[in-house]
Amino acid sequence: MIPLFRSGEVAKAHAEGGPIVALESTIITHGMPYPQNLEVAHQVEADVRGAGATPATIAVIGGCLHIGLEDDQLVRLAQATNVAKLSRADIAACIATNGTGATTVAATMIAAHLAGIEVFATGGIGGVHRGAEESFDISADLMELAQTPVTVVAAGAKAILDVAKTLEVLETQGVPVITVGQNSFPAFWSKTSSLKSPLRMDSAAQIASAHKTRAMMGLRGGQLIANPIDAADEIPAEQLAPIIQAAQAEADAQGVKGKEVTPFLLQRIFELTEGRSLTANIALVRNNARFAARISAILAIKDT
Repeated sequence: MIPLFRSGEVAKAHAEGGPIVALESTIITHGMPYPQNLEVAHQVEADVRGAGATPATIAVIGGCLHIGLEDDQLVRLAQATNVAKLSRADIAACIATNGTGATTVAATMIAAHLAGIEVFATGGIGGVHRGAEESFDISADLMELAQTPVTVVAAGAKAILDVAKTLEVLETQGVPVITVGQNSFPAFWSKTSSLKSPLRMDSAAQIASAHKTRAMMGLRGGQLIANPIDAADEIPAEQLAPIIQAAQAEADAQGVKGKEVTPFLLQRIFELTEGRSLTANIALVRNNARFAARISAILAIKDT
């Protein structure tokens, strides 16, 4: 097993068997500019601590897999340029070549599992892109959920995706998709959608119990916990739908393909919503971090 470099805070929590929540780092390097990215990273870590757990922001720095970042490392990562965006396909290569990279959902799940962390908070997972029947553009996040036993708290799949097809792939892969407190599957920036959630649970305790039960049954893979954005912070789906369609039409017209599609769409939606999409994104990430900490705190209570 490759060496893991735990921050002092994470190492202490790990040694004591305390609750830990994994956090991805692409939101820092690819989500927003400095210094806003650093401010949000600090806010999300503080949210996890405030809810009773230890945050572990994950990244590869100089070929070393870091589980939790010291503040000076977080500052340098927030200011860094040309940082690789790591998924399952390239995280090992980045480590082997002494590279530096930020972890996506899939890579963060892998690192969290290696470090013995059972819960991970993010914004939204990747999924099946619109037009995937021609492009075959499907995020590695879905396959990771099918094989790595980490509970992932997100505000659903990113609304720029074909969410219905994303749910179909997750079902085929046997991934439990559990929405918190409502029957409608959330649509990332929007609290509800027209899609019914496959499963519903109303408490962190129920979700923690489901996580433990899967482990006892020897079932592969993790759980996707769809935690709806608070109503006060959302952009209603009916307002977003035409904006997403317009952004997608621009991407198609300009021939944007592959890994460039998501950042292009997110930037155009940011511009077309006059920044509201980013404000909502920050709110939902923080909401997910707090809920993930509650799940992790329950899992850390050992049965007697």
